[in-house]
Amino acid sequence: MAKTLSFHGGTKTVTGSNYLIETDDARILIDCGLFQGSRYNESLNFEKFAYNPVSVGAICITHSHADHVGRLPKLYKDGFRGAVLATEPSAAVMRVALFDTFEKMMQDAQEEGHQPMYYREDVEAVLQLIEPIRYDEPRSVGSLTVTFRQSSHILGSAFVEVRIPEASGERLLLFTGDLGNPPSAILNPIDEPSAARDVIIEAAYGNRLHEDRDERRTILRDTILETVRAEGTLMIPSFAIERTQEILLELEELFSTGQIPNTIPVFVDSPLAIHITEVYSKFSNYMNAGAVQTLEKYGGLFSFPWLTFTHTVEQSKGINNVSGPKIIIAGSGMSQGGRILHHETRYLPDAKSTILFVGYQVQGSLGRRILDKEPHVTIFGQLVPVKCRVKAIGGYSAHADQQGLMDFLKRIHAQGNLSRVFVVQGEPDAVTALSERITSELGVEAFCPDQGASFPLDEK
Repeated sequence: MAKTLSFHGGTKTVTGSNYLIETDDARILIDCGLFQGSRYNESLNFEKFAYNPVSVGAICITHSHADHVGRLPKLYKDGFRGAVLATEPSAAVMRVALFDTFEKMMQDAQEEGHQPMYYREDVEAVLQLIEPIRYDEPRSVGSLTVTFRQSSHILGSAFVEVRIPEASGERLLLFTGDLGNPPSAILNPIDEPSAARDVIIEAAYGNRLHEDRDERRTILRDTILETVRAEGTLMIPSFAIERTQEILLELEELFSTGQIPNTIPVFVDSPLAIHITEVYSKFSNYMNAGAVQTLEKYGGLFSFPWLTFTHTVEQSKGINNVSGPKIIIAGSGMSQGGRILHHETRYLPDAKSTILFVGYQVQGSLGRRILDKEPHVTIFGQLVPVKCRVKAIGGYSAHADQQGLMDFLKRIHAQGNLSRVFVVQGEPDAVTALSERITSELGVEAFCPDQGASFPLDEK
């Protein structure tokens, strides 16, 4: 059997990460994520896998975001019984996040009148297949060897190196997953990559550059002060995993240094974010020293005196009764569901208020439509005018920008083996821009694969 690499998601779109390596004695997947954004993208989740899940011996999870793990229960339902390799923090987050995804999926199925993609027992069963893997710990899958390295995207995230034996030695494939945007307020730096021959690299920000760290905090501070002066509400749609926790650390820095008034109440109004924050408390050994020092100062993780976690629906509704300026951090990060929708319905029409996006907004998502300054959006079937200020900070993204991606590739290229780069997990313009820069600066073949595309991994 020929050795091949094939692409079954994340091709010319940001979401749905799913890649298959096949050799004579092994079949392994990298990720199995949900397609998100438009109705068309989400319909892809229900399609039959292009490969036989029964034949897959293991899946390597780069990190616990839904667009990388959300179809795992479907994979199990369709016959997968192999090992799920994930770092300890990723495994812990998945045990919370996959059930949250399931509840939303079931609600959608009921509202839209179709069969669910999978059932609760599939979630429970696939979680039983998890085998925790440490960073830098090689693991054999047939003749293949996989190694997870720190990617500094979210807690427990990894880029994955896959070694394939050849007559002349070995071939190394490197899957970036989502590369981080260091320096992180929480995580350690990205590990040094090995001398890979083939790299599969994400391109969410493949055609953009972020603000620098000082600038992003300045924008956050100025946005808060502007909203406070207007006596409005600042809404921050935030991803429950990592982004919420990082924003809380940034707010603590602004409060403790007197850059914003310490009288502004801050609410985290996301049950998933609250649960994930509790999970984080168990893995401080995966955080950088600065984050641990800040958090220990308050006798516990994220136990800041200015912060309120709203667990129940009644507590969430009670936020509206808090007079004066306030900050609401709520899920979901792309406004595709969650409690942020209720706050957007109330405050998007308010010219005194502000909505601040701190993460990537997939094309077709409600967040993207608001960010593109559409005058009206539909929420819960209601036409809602957008009159509040709309702002975004790219520097808070947990994704590397174009320069960060190129710097990572240059570290690999300098080792002399790099021959092919496959650019994935980006919208078409971002994928094209990054692939053109790779070819022009590194002189390496760069491919923008289509869904279902397959490439040989022959010895040459």
